[in-house]
Amino acid sequence: MTLPQTSSDAIAPSATTTQHWVLSFSCVDQPGIVHAISGAVVDAGGNITESQQFSSDDTGRFFMRLQVLSPATRDELEATLRPVAERYEMSWKLDIVGRRIRTLLLASTAQHCVNDLLFRARGGQLPIDVPLILANHPTLSDLASFYGVPFEHKPVTGPDSKAAFEDRIREVIAEHNIELVVLARYMQILSPELCEELSGKAINIHHSFLPGFKGANPYKQAHQRGVKLIGATAHFVTTDLDEGPIIEQDVARVDHSRTPAELVALGQDEESRALRRAVTWFAENRILLDGDRTIIFQ
Repeated sequence: MTLPQTSSDAIAPSATTTQHWVLSFSCVDQPGIVHAISGAVVDAGGNITESQQFSSDDTGRFFMRLQVLSPATRDELEATLRPVAERYEMSWKLDIVGRRIRTLLLASTAQHCVNDLLFRARGGQLPIDVPLILANHPTLSDLASFYGVPFEHKPVTGPDSKAAFEDRIREVIAEHNIELVVLARYMQILSPELCEELSGKAINIHHSFLPGFKGANPYKQAHQRGVKLIGATAHFVTTDLDEGPIIEQDVARVDHSRTPAELVALGQDEESRALRRAVTWFAENRILLDGDRTIIFQ
């Protein structure tokens, strides 16, 4: 099972309008790439409004993100770009600037990340559509109802119910053409099989105390040890628990005067902020994978 590709029918503009496109790609670094892709854009009647690029000395790959105004239809623009993409063996994606991507939220009992994402989406600050929140606890039902988002609760109490929950994830992805899965403090470990299926399409958030302070109450442990920094890490989900390619990290300095409850509140702020940025950059096609790390065009 893989997440579906963007539907051309769903996002194709009419032939008479000028559309703002975003093109992102990576390939082996070599001469002529920028010239070739720029020429293809011009051939499609396009005007480049934003351009960012990066060459990786570590992997020898080239990364680029362009925003292009063009009167061409999606099919016409793809037809112009495809020969260049094939010549340089590019991994590439063409999308519409600002299009809201279909996003599934997975949750447990913590509400801060879910609330932040839904609040930003409602306010037009985060380009995602959330057709469903799927949780292993009923706690967030009222929050989902407040935002008018369907909520579904399926308990996970053992191997069989965990497998059923993951099968439901797969069903939702197919039913709603989900493009991104966000583990918004979903406190269950995904199976290796599902991690592989969601490779590069699922984002998780965790506090910065890992791997030092594990368990159900890491902030109490942090308080007892007198930590001076707390933060959060947003990363892609992989089979290596909490070790996927890092997308964003945030941190706040604290001192001995902070109570465990204050550390929790500060930590939740950092988690919400880091996750929101990661989801935003994904939705805006600003994240490209370079092996085990990310290239992010901000």
